[in-house]
Amino acid sequence: MTEIQAAKASGGRLKLVAFGIAVLALFVVGRALPLAEYLDRMQQWLTDLGPAGPLAFICIYVVLTVLAFPGSPLSIVAGALFGGLWGTIYISIASTAGAALAFLLARYVARDSIAAWLGEKPQFQRLERLTARRGAAVVAMTRLVPIFPFNLLNYGFGLTSVPFVTYAFWSWLCMLPGTALSVVGVDAVVTAVRQGNVPWHLIAAVTALFVVLVVVGRYAKHKLAGME
Repeated sequence: MTEIQAAKASGGRLKLVAFGIAVLALFVVGRALPLAEYLDRMQQWLTDLGPAGPLAFICIYVVLTVLAFPGSPLSIVAGALFGGLWGTIYISIASTAGAALAFLLARYVARDSIAAWLGEKPQFQRLERLTARRGAAVVAMTRLVPIFPFNLLNYGFGLTSVPFVTYAFWSWLCMLPGTALSVVGVDAVVTAVRQGNVPWHLIAAVTALFVVLVVVGRYAKHKLAGME
């Protein structure tokens, strides 16, 4: 393993550790403060808004994605407010829409400025080489394996020859497991805080998702390495 590969692997582990710390902090705060009461009030507020509540949440996520802000905080919020199922659905819609909009901006609106921003980056140059060989497979694999920054992918693919429909479909499909893992994981913590017991069905779902992501991620990483 080269120094660059080791750094990327270390970065991926750090992101996983950071997310685990955030979930643990949510649990600790929930036990120390009346978090369940706050969440109930927020959920009631969203319910009172009707369809405008989830729509506003999705729009905020899309805007932050286009502005290259990380979406992890909103994934945590979605798991806490909407639960595992609907939170996953809303985040999946929002992250795909945000990624699609960034792609379109890079391809049709601000191509020159984005090319100037990304063109000299070694990560983008590697992405460009890979997509020239197998575009759809590279979109799928890079969404499963965090070897490229999420926001670089959103704009970077817009500068490649990958068709928009191919990009949007494989981005949605391959971001979905990671989205579900994050949102359902938070839902498990919030449910434990509210009910005072361990939601074993959610723990089982999180464990299964994690195992699937590890196995598929290792395979994707191996295939990507073989393409170069």
